[in-house]
Amino acid sequence: MEKVLAINSGSSSFKYKLFSLPDEKVIAKGMADRVGLDYASFEIKLADGTKHVEKTEIPDQEAAVSLLLKFLKQFNVVEDLNEIVGVGHRVVNGGEFFKDSTIITKENLHEIYELEDYAPLHNPAEGRGIEAFMNVLPNVPQVAVFDTTYHRALDPVHYLYSLPYEYYEKYGVRKYGAHGTSVRYVAPRAADMMGKDLKDLKLIVCHLGSGASITAVKDAKSFDTSMGFSPLAGITMATRSGDIDPSLIQHLMHVEHKSMDEMIYMLNHKSGLLGLSGISPDMRDVRESDSDRAKLARNIFINRIVRYVGSYIAEMGGVDGIIFTAGIGEHDMGVREAVMDAFKYMGVDPDYEANNKISEGFITKPDSKVKVMVIPTNEELMIERDVVRLTHIN
Repeated sequence: MEKVLAINSGSSSFKYKLFSLPDEKVIAKGMADRVGLDYASFEIKLADGTKHVEKTEIPDQEAAVSLLLKFLKQFNVVEDLNEIVGVGHRVVNGGEFFKDSTIITKENLHEIYELEDYAPLHNPAEGRGIEAFMNVLPNVPQVAVFDTTYHRALDPVHYLYSLPYEYYEKYGVRKYGAHGTSVRYVAPRAADMMGKDLKDLKLIVCHLGSGASITAVKDAKSFDTSMGFSPLAGITMATRSGDIDPSLIQHLMHVEHKSMDEMIYMLNHKSGLLGLSGISPDMRDVRESDSDRAKLARNIFINRIVRYVGSYIAEMGGVDGIIFTAGIGEHDMGVREAVMDAFKYMGVDPDYEANNKISEGFITKPDSKVKVMVIPTNEELMIERDVVRLTHIN
């Protein structure tokens, strides 16, 4: 049986799912955690629900890949590594160079690294992940699936910044967005649940995780999105600031005697929920804290979501459905409730009981003018399908 791996690499981890073909069943999933750090571990969860975790040294991505392949054979998920006919990798930003998912070779791999400034927390780690699989599985196609591909549909009104136009022409300076692979799964799923054609709907997808973005979907394509040139823009996130006045960066550089690189590091790694609360980048920790700063951080997070959702409703001339997805979106009932309450004036009629217990489905009452849904995302399925499409498997 042929199988495809879907990989989501971080700087010190990667998550994976192994799909069988052609039925697209997940036959194994898990993650390598704390790669290159102390107390590393590797986890595999099998189709029968059993889970195995091994605490072991994982010095680099290539070691993590070797460990994954060892586990797949050890637990009889694959009998022969030749059963793996493709590996798909989530890559956040393809810039102007990659306009669609692409088979990655040694000749074009460097382009992913070249785009580091576009997604500094992601592209380098994702490049290293691809390179590691190339080394361990040299004859297997490696496919990069870019979050930015979905947002290629944006109109120049939405993707251009009010800068000298020559910067766009010379350097590709524009809004690229992110989480497009997630929206590509969630939006059609919402249309199916609503019993409507996606082309006839105006939707807003709230992908709320450690990284968080809001995307408006109109005419079955990306209409506008909160992340910008890099994933630093938009709403407040776990460690990222979201939108900020650039003059403030200059001011802080002067008074703190910091370089631009140090400021960008602070905005990416030390800001957001972590910077505001002083407690944690994890919304669960922030939610459970009684400190005033933690409460403020949570309220700011909710406020920025409402601000973007409201602006997109105005831009699209209304909305038919609002979708919550990703870690916070799927599991934080309080955030969902607060956002729904903010849009009661627009015709949102919350079903609080459903909101408190549902894992997928509607969290508004049946006669609500605007439908609100929880839909678990499935980026890995989209990655697997792009691998099949580009490598002509089956």
